Formats: sequence, C-alpha cells, structure tokens
Amino acid sequence: MDSVRLRRLNRWQAEGLREDLADLYVESTPAPPGEDFPAREAFLRRLANEVQLPGFDMLVAEAETLTGCAYGVPVARDGSWWEGFDGALPQNLEQLTASGHVFAITETVVHPHQHAHGLARRLQERLLADHQASLGVTLADRSDHSVRAALTAWGWQEIGQVHRQPPGPTTLRVLVLPLGERTSEHPDGLAHNDRTQRPE
Repeated sequence: MDSVRLRRLNRWQAEGLREDLADLYVESTPAPPGEDFPAREAFLRRLANEVQLPGFDMLVAEAETLTGCAYGVPVARDGSWWEGFDGALPQNLEQLTASGHVFAITETVVHPHQHAHGLARRLQERLLADHQASLGVTLADRSDHSVRAALTAWGWQEIGQVHRQPPGPTTLRVLVLPLGERTSEHPDGLAHNDRTQRPE
C-alpha cells in the first residue's frame, strides 16, 4: 500500500483518462465471456453522465499503473437525490442532506492486485474526508452480494432501497457510512452539527 499514491482529478482530467478507467473497470469486474464489451460501454456511459454533475470529484490510485478509482458528487440539499426512496427518509438524513454534508460515492473500482488490499476503503474514506462529509452514501445492485458484503465489512449500513429509472438496475440497496461522532444521543453517528453548516 505504501507504493500506491492517490491523486485527485477534475472532470476534464477524468474525461482524458476515460479509456484507461474503462480498461481498469473491465479488469476489475468479473464478467461472463462475451460480456466485457457491454460492461465497458455501460461504465463509459455512467462516467460520461457523472462528470457533468455539479461537484463531481474523482480520486485515482496509482502504483506503476492505474490501480483504482473512486468518484462521486455532493448530494444536493434539496433532497432530490433521495427520490424513489422506499418509505419515509429518516429525519436525521434529511437534516444532514439539507446541511450540505452528504456525499454520494457513485463508483469504486480497484484492480484485484495483492498490493491493492484495502485500497477501495482508503479511496472512499479519503474522498469523503476531502469533502468534509458527515455521511457517505452509495447504491448497490440488490443481486451483487459480494459488493454489499464488502461495504458492510467497512462500516457501511444498509438503510433501505431506492427505485431508479432504467437503464440499469431499477431497485438498488441504499448504504450509508456515518462519519460523525458517536454519542449517547446519536449512537449511529448521524448527528446534525449546526456549527459545520455549509454556506449556500
């Protein structure tokens, strides 16, 4: 891990690296024979959409070559990111969203090298720390049990599901990573802190 360095990319740099990122995605994501190309194209479409969103941010990990990446966007204060959430959104999540301290990690890709052990978690934590997030949020395909298992092992908590429009899976697991201080009043770490209210 010491030989891996993290580097931040803006949207133009990310677009310039899109082919390398797509190659990394294919190498890192097991796909049945013959499905590599559709998976690669789907990743490129997602990336093209994501880089256009306000606040897009990406971290890449590099050793001798590109080893991993994680990217995402701040969740809008108006709560639109949560549209399609199944049931009532917990009040503390509404408060954190309104405060501007929720960051959505929309993709994490890490090459399955031995030296990349723990890299996905390191990328996610650094991205969230850079944005002074009190809460990280991500979505996972309901059928992808290995991703869910990895996320929960790193401290992510499943809080429900959200319904999205096609293309892609229409019902996704919602997982959150609380980054606030755990207190007797807020044992889940989801405290709303007025002192860290972000300016409009």
